[in-house]
Amino acid sequence: MRSRLPRTACLLRLIALCILLSHSAAYFGLTGREPLVFLPGPFSSEPPTGKAHLKQCEQMTLTRRQKRLCRREPGLAETLRESVRLSLLECRYQFRNERWNCSLDGRGSLLKRAFKETAFLLAVSSAALTHALAKACSSGRMERCTCDDSPGIQHREAWQWGVCGDNLKYSTKFLKKFLGQKRVSKDLRAQVDAHNINVGIRAVKSGLKTTCKCHGVSGSCAVRTCWKQLSPFHDTGRLLKYRYDTAVRVLSVTNTATGETELAGPRRHGQSLRTTDLVYLEDSPSFCRPSRYSLGTGGRSCAKDTSCQSLCCGRGYNTAMRLTSLSCHCQVRWCCHVECQTCVREEEVYTCKNA
Repeated sequence: MRSRLPRTACLLRLIALCILLSHSAAYFGLTGREPLVFLPGPFSSEPPTGKAHLKQCEQMTLTRRQKRLCRREPGLAETLRESVRLSLLECRYQFRNERWNCSLDGRGSLLKRAFKETAFLLAVSSAALTHALAKACSSGRMERCTCDDSPGIQHREAWQWGVCGDNLKYSTKFLKKFLGQKRVSKDLRAQVDAHNINVGIRAVKSGLKTTCKCHGVSGSCAVRTCWKQLSPFHDTGRLLKYRYDTAVRVLSVTNTATGETELAGPRRHGQSLRTTDLVYLEDSPSFCRPSRYSLGTGGRSCAKDTSCQSLCCGRGYNTAMRLTSLSCHCQVRWCCHVECQTCVREEEVYTCKNA
């Protein structure tokens, strides 16, 4: 009988899907300024009909078992694509001012190592998949799950659950099944990767909030409509970026009580390694010059007063003038219509030198 692939290998297949799908990427900015990778869309709010989802499943880089799960659930293929989109967008956004900017170039070589960047990729990918699955359930795009209907809150009889909540409980359970959960491996790299995958899942869980609306005479809260709601994925990305900045280098130690190997890092502020810490095994390269891990920082745009010195790695930067168009002198016309003029502004642009 064939042995199941470890969870890490299954998630790496999804990261490989990021690379395959984004070759035809367009550009989109979360803030309207930063160019970010965006997968072709739009994503349908309804599960694909007929046999359309079967073709989508076959086109993805999945294991045989994962493809079976994909074929059984018409909404899963679209949800997997959405999770890829989320992880790519957020990774690019969080590292837009860093030397490694989450570029797809060199991604394959990077995933073979145990750098901090690898840890972030695994965490943001598992977080995006968890988030996308929970949202797909609550929006009706998955046939085998629905809204979260088990809030587990005290005085439950006083609550009226009238809004469809994000089903994180089902999402987490399905994710473990999809990735192929295994017993803890003795291999140090496998332990590190599994730990970072769980950090991503925990980051999504930490953003689950209870949102309520009051109903009653004169605005009294005699009856409340409440539902579980995930935080925007941008909040999860920000948390994972903080975990990256405070990541811990670890090694393997033997627990004298159980005889099993565990991850351990230096004690910081009197605390040992936490389940929320991203961990890594080896120091990252500088990413300053082209290598098998990245294209380097030559030609990258930077901010003169904040990021050029670090981003350009001491090589200096070029200055050029650029004309940009923007809306100006906007006025509100009756009713509900805004008219603007187009103004042209000259601004300085800074790019890192190649040598």
